[in-house]
Amino acid sequence: MQTDGKPIIPLSAEVLSRTPQEAIDLIVRLLELVAAQQSRIEALETRIVTLEARLNKNSSNSDKPPSSDSPFKRRPSGETKQKTPRKRKGKRYELLDPTNVHHLHPGACPCGNTEFETMEPFYTHQVIELPKIELSVDHFVLYRAKCPVCGKTVKTTVPHEHRTGFGPRLSASIVELVGTHGDSRRAAQDYLFSVFGLSVSQGAIQKIVDRASSALLPYYETIKESAHQSSFNNIDETSWRTCKLLRWLWVMTNSIVAYFMVHANRSQKAFEDLIGAWRGLLVSDGYALYCKWEHGRQTCLAHLVRRAKAVSEHPNPEIAKCGSWILKELRLLCHMAHEPPSRGEWNMFYARLMRIFRMYRERQDVVGGLVRHLVKEMDCLWTFLREEGIGPTNNHAERMLRFPVIWRKRSFGTRREKGERFVERILSVRQTCRIQKKRTHPVLVDAFKSFFQGQRPDTAFLHR
Repeated sequence: MQTDGKPIIPLSAEVLSRTPQEAIDLIVRLLELVAAQQSRIEALETRIVTLEARLNKNSSNSDKPPSSDSPFKRRPSGETKQKTPRKRKGKRYELLDPTNVHHLHPGACPCGNTEFETMEPFYTHQVIELPKIELSVDHFVLYRAKCPVCGKTVKTTVPHEHRTGFGPRLSASIVELVGTHGDSRRAAQDYLFSVFGLSVSQGAIQKIVDRASSALLPYYETIKESAHQSSFNNIDETSWRTCKLLRWLWVMTNSIVAYFMVHANRSQKAFEDLIGAWRGLLVSDGYALYCKWEHGRQTCLAHLVRRAKAVSEHPNPEIAKCGSWILKELRLLCHMAHEPPSRGEWNMFYARLMRIFRMYRERQDVVGGLVRHLVKEMDCLWTFLREEGIGPTNNHAERMLRFPVIWRKRSFGTRREKGERFVERILSVRQTCRIQKKRTHPVLVDAFKSFFQGQRPDTAFLHR
């Protein structure tokens, strides 16, 4: 304790009267030093707790991706989601339409009989093989002639749809490698030579990619229009790089399409450029920009669950206990998406949640910060229970961004603005086809055919 800035010496007045002044001054200086050291120790302990919490962050208790988790750290046994191994439902092997059918009849019976009254098929064994891959090469021999009347030389020209030198299927295959699978130009170059025996320069591959960007424009515009007509959308964003400059890749997706946009900013202006005149129900994380949405919103409960899990792992037992309670209630709320609660169950859940708010919202620690955020987002916590088709998380948008993030890590982004346009369009087509369970290669072939013939492709399936 201190009085007038000086520490109180824990000695009686009688003892102090017999103590030399030099000793009293020394005691005061020592007490001041102890107080300063105690204050420093408390500050360092607080810093250690903060740094340990940051060090213990992983994909289960923060926004870090699973790829950032250390491969040398196993999940603690107490964190396993299920005690028994999870049984996955296998995908049934699908029989394709046969090119040839071979009927195999049984031979002799073990008893020696070779004649049977009735036979019926009991199993079909399918063998799949590729035909020998050979390129179809057409030569257009151009002729010229001298006009006998005026003396001018007349030359023929290559038909417009064949001027590029690469047909729709070959062009679509190259874009499938470079865009749909995110391979490099060199990898596509090696594949073409190894499989087809075709030597193509990387510059020629880039020209095909540029044509694909133009050919996919009608699809991209239709996907954008379809997204803007939806009653709800999941929206998220991630960083992107163009010539070492920071950009942002935005996605606006629903159960039909996924619309991507590369923008220079992560701002209100970029958000408005993404949504246009759309005013539907928004599913998003707790980014402040999304929290201002006034037309109905569902906040991502997965983000809140991870944040609560981080609090439940706090080294302070009291804080960890509070975090565990909040985590339990948030997980229960997520579970209601699969098993809607009865009125009694909902009333009990709501009462427990209000009790959490009353008990912890005034705390000046991580628990209080989390609870105040939940109070702020309360109107958006259970929109999925009122609106059909809405999920409790923004996982759909995050899944749409997973492939672009992997692509970004391998390619370090794009080099020019035209690369951004290609990324927007090929990602929109690729992820939309995945949502609708369609093959991308036939779509790319139709896109190139229409582009070479100067026609608009059929994009009706995007309005399904």
